[in-house]
Amino acid sequence: VHELREVVTAAVLGANAGSSMSVSIVSFGYKYGLPVGMDVVLDVRFIPNPFFISELRPLTGTDPRVHEYVMAQPESQGFIDEVGRLLDFLIPLYQREGKSYLTVGLGCTGGRHRSPVLARELMKRLDSAGFASTVRDNDIAR
Repeated sequence: VHELREVVTAAVLGANAGSSMSVSIVSFGYKYGLPVGMDVVLDVRFIPNPFFISELRPLTGTDPRVHEYVMAQPESQGFIDEVGRLLDFLIPLYQREGKSYLTVGLGCTGGRHRSPVLARELMKRLDSAGFASTVRDNDIAR
């Protein structure tokens, strides 16, 4: 099955089409439920919540002040490093099995602060490791 997939993919998309993987990182809020279609889901609610800082509450994880607060937490960079290493290990194995995309969910309570910040940091980490990745914020506007 995997060999047939490689032959068909090469014939339709070109010889190098199967050599890369697209990684989608989805930030979400647990209080709204898990988004459909996640391959890997990680909970980031162990990081202090900017929601409880009055000047950060109305902002989102795309605001530099929220980013600075989240990334100033010692756990945040450790999380990105550890998850980055895990994905460095997993992605080639998924590719070997013929998977061309991977969807990673990062969830916090409401999906507005911590998970959007960490999704973007993980995307930077993956991009620097040579993996194409994108971020989608599922619940940031709620």
